Amino acid sequence: MANEPAIALKDVHLTLGDGAGRVHILKGVTLDIEAGQSVGLVGPSGSGKSTLLMVMAGLERADEGSVHVAGSELGPLSEDALAQFRGQNVGIIFQSFHLVPNMTALENVAVPLELAGRSDAFEKAEAELEAVGLGHRLHHYPAQMSGGEQQRVAVARALVVEPKILIADEPTGNLDETTGAQIVDLMFSVQRERKTTLVLVTHDPALADQCDRTIRVRSGEIEEAASDVHPAKESIRA
Repeated sequence: MANEPAIALKDVHLTLGDGAGRVHILKGVTLDIEAGQSVGLVGPSGSGKSTLLMVMAGLERADEGSVHVAGSELGPLSEDALAQFRGQNVGIIFQSFHLVPNMTALENVAVPLELAGRSDAFEKAEAELEAVGLGHRLHHYPAQMSGGEQQRVAVARALVVEPKILIADEPTGNLDETTGAQIVDLMFSVQRERKTTLVLVTHDPALADQCDRTIRVRSGEIEEAASDVHPAKESIRA
């Protein structure tokens, strides 16, 4: 269906921890996100934003409710099938980069393609690094690169599989203001160019305001059923 949401959550509950330490993180979250839309998840620390993001990425399983992403229901999938689904459909950018320290930039970006059995893994990885402005750093290790360069490698790794969904958890949290702005510009330009659905968690109101839509999370619930939509941006992104 052409108008099927890229992400559809219905009455999603998630509890983490054991015994007395169990915490009800997500409490009946229902949410649709359109294909090609950029969405900012905002709210206080501990509100469940990052957990909600991880549910969308298939990295956390809901206890109750349904999670549909890129046309697939994630609940019934086995761990192997879920990993395969993520590898083909979801790109993830973390605050702390999560690069493999003993791999070069080129090797880090090629990993998802190698796992998928692609014979052109290194060729595509090189092209993606060129696209994020790191063609001159292919054979450098993470420790030899600045924080901004490492996050560019992480962005390239997330994008190399041409995912339908791009997930970003505080992508500028470990970067200075100028470098963070460069990473934001890179993410949004790629998202628009490739018509990827982008969902990001941020504490930065200015970053959230760049998204097509802002969703406020508080105490594991969507605070406002009618989330903020920025219609003026539709013409800009058209």
